[in-house]
Amino acid sequence: MIGAMTSARSAQPPLYARIASGLAEQMRRGTLKAGDRAPSLRRVSRQHRVSLSTAIQAYRWLERQGQVEARPKSGFFVRTPPAERIPEPQGDVRLGRRALPLSHAVFDGMMAAMNDPAFLPFGAGCVSPELLPNRRLNLIMRRIIAAQPLHSARYHMPPGLEALRRQIARRSPDLGCRFAPSDITITSGAQEAIQIALHAVARPGQAIAVESPTYFGALDAAASMGLRILEIPTDPRFGMDLDELSRAIRRHRVKAVFAMPNCHNPLGTIASDAAKKALVELTARYHVPLIEDDIYGDLPLRGPRPRTAKSFDRAGLVILCSSYSKVLSPGLRVGWMAAGRFRRQVDRIKLMMNLATPSLSQLVVAEFLATGSYDRHLVRLRARLLDQMERVRQAVGRYFPDGTRVSRPAGGHMLWVELPRRTDAVAVFHDALAQHISVLPGPIFSPSRRYRNYLRINCGHVWSEAHERGLVTLGRLCLQRG
Repeated sequence: MIGAMTSARSAQPPLYARIASGLAEQMRRGTLKAGDRAPSLRRVSRQHRVSLSTAIQAYRWLERQGQVEARPKSGFFVRTPPAERIPEPQGDVRLGRRALPLSHAVFDGMMAAMNDPAFLPFGAGCVSPELLPNRRLNLIMRRIIAAQPLHSARYHMPPGLEALRRQIARRSPDLGCRFAPSDITITSGAQEAIQIALHAVARPGQAIAVESPTYFGALDAAASMGLRILEIPTDPRFGMDLDELSRAIRRHRVKAVFAMPNCHNPLGTIASDAAKKALVELTARYHVPLIEDDIYGDLPLRGPRPRTAKSFDRAGLVILCSSYSKVLSPGLRVGWMAAGRFRRQVDRIKLMMNLATPSLSQLVVAEFLATGSYDRHLVRLRARLLDQMERVRQAVGRYFPDGTRVSRPAGGHMLWVELPRRTDAVAVFHDALAQHISVLPGPIFSPSRRYRNYLRINCGHVWSEAHERGLVTLGRLCLQRG
């Protein structure tokens, strides 16, 4: 009899598995929905009268099954079941042959929305101010003003404040690099770094190659210089078509390549190390500089900080551009670049453009990095962005027209949304502005104005009911323009 009872007990699943099955059942019935925070470990422990270690085992089991995910200092969250995932946009190799102008009304509308706090901010690529370490930065600023009253009484000429360059160099192993302070040039944001890089490697009438789609600010900078811009097909999963890039370099005497291997804008992809290495080796073979925009590189949504393409550079031909605008403070305008063999030329161009980056901004960012607060801030920020990204994805899946496809970013905080083919994204953009909603239309991410039925949606702002209502409205506008 005792043996039979023992056998019966041993036939039952472990206690943690029974708890996990109960939670999984709540997910199947919709009591716990995708994106919801699961009951805390202490609550599970109390409800089932088990130890915390048993509760942890239950959640680890669910995590291995892909049903929940752990977020630093936030607990466990219900993942979207694979069967319910929204399809991703399709790669498209049908590229236009020449750059086309875009109406000034689009850029005027973008600027007006960015400057008006009444707009729902699905357009500009910034995060909510409340997600930034404003209090800490303000304390540092006040301390610098009190201790160094002459902080801005002189220029910190290129390459910039040594204390800041030293802090950037100290962090460079996270990028797969080993910079010295002398390798770094401080700029007024990554946009200026990109402009300086283009001036360093190309002249009016010459050709550069870019991913398609790509960051519109780089396209504008290149167009303002009179450069010819060649689009290279870029797959959301596998990156830039290197065979097509090789042909373009040979046929058009390409003078530079612009790429965003990490946390791509607008795709959100992170290229594999093998793809980065292959890109660097290809451009080096033809002695073509690679301008690497890594502005979102510190914002992978999961896992460690990805290596840069610059880490594979053995010829000094990769110009790495980055900034603290997206993670610390847009208004401080502190960017930087590691220009390799172009460093001296870059310093001269920076001097010619605007002499120097503001001293106070450099001092503040240098001290913030020196305190060790940066990594803790990044952990918190990434967790919030992951949560907000999933909320927006789910809302797009609910409220946008049938047939809509949405990217699954690996980093950054942008969604690339493919609408049904007949939808006019520029018309949706203007309709949304009239409703005080900002969003960016796909054609601005292509020199030939492709992606006419695409939108880029910024998920960097703290989720609220107003954001959900805005996406309901945006979905209706897309349906009307389809």
